[in-house]
Amino acid sequence: MERYDDGFAEESQRIERLVEEIIAGEHKIDKLPNSSAGFTGAELENLLNEAAILAAKEDRQFLCQKDIQKAFIKVGIGTEKHSRVISEKEKKITAYHEAGHAILFHVLEKMDPVYTISIIPTGAGAAGYTMPLPNRDEMFNTRGKMLENIEVCLGGRIAEELIFDDITTGASEDIRRATGIAKAMVTKYGMSANMGMVTYGDEQDEVFIGRDLAHSRGFSETTAAAIDREVKEIIDECYVKAKASIQAHSYVLEHCAQLLLEKEKIGRTEFEKLFEEEKNAAASGGIVQIPKRKNKSFFICKKMNKKLHKKNPCLCTLFPGYMLL
Repeated sequence: MERYDDGFAEESQRIERLVEEIIAGEHKIDKLPNSSAGFTGAELENLLNEAAILAAKEDRQFLCQKDIQKAFIKVGIGTEKHSRVISEKEKKITAYHEAGHAILFHVLEKMDPVYTISIIPTGAGAAGYTMPLPNRDEMFNTRGKMLENIEVCLGGRIAEELIFDDITTGASEDIRRATGIAKAMVTKYGMSANMGMVTYGDEQDEVFIGRDLAHSRGFSETTAAAIDREVKEIIDECYVKAKASIQAHSYVLEHCAQLLLEKEKIGRTEFEKLFEEEKNAAASGGIVQIPKRKNKSFFICKKMNKKLHKKNPCLCTLFPGYMLL
């Protein structure tokens, strides 16, 4: 036991020395990620620290792109839990869920491009993640971008509904975020025409520990009900738009999910290539083969609208005017 402890301490000291040398610039750094927009100085330092640790563990005295990429995900999302056992059913649900998010990131004008999509669980408690890559720093948010953010949040739940004709608890955090954005638009930023340019409930008025118990809203029950209606209306409108966008790219939804089930993680290039394939398939007007499921090939045949395979009845909502064989 003492020999193990001594060896562990020696290894830790070696890694610490290498990390210090890399951070100090005494060794080569290959290149940073395509964008570090939005990162503070402390976050960039943390990013390079994590990358340096990965390099040191492999006994390298320089950073390469894979170190930066792994560190980028760890800092932005959390540590990936490869050892966690996930059932095939849960993997499938997660794959379609994340594909739904990714499609909306890509097609919505004000959203950042997708950096990576994964169905590997993370330390943050997520079953998977879709990570965008910010192109630039922005001081302000716009109403249009906030609405698109809500659409992206709803994308995972929508994909679940379309594919499985059922919903899971996996979208709870997405729904919480969407609700928070919509509520801020109405009560904080004056972005609701019906509620006007008024701030409802200033959270800075009462900052003591028992604030929630003794908190007075500062507006009537009638106003509170009106706020709730506005928030729900915003989310409902975003839901309709997001669903239409995902249905319009059902080919990408299916193929992206299948790629994730096969590889567990895909990058921007692979993902965006699916949209080119979809475009070419639509232009040819021919038959587009869908990846195999349960040892059966499925095909989309144009100008046919019959009942779908019994095992996939929910796919009829995804491919209107098409038939899966």
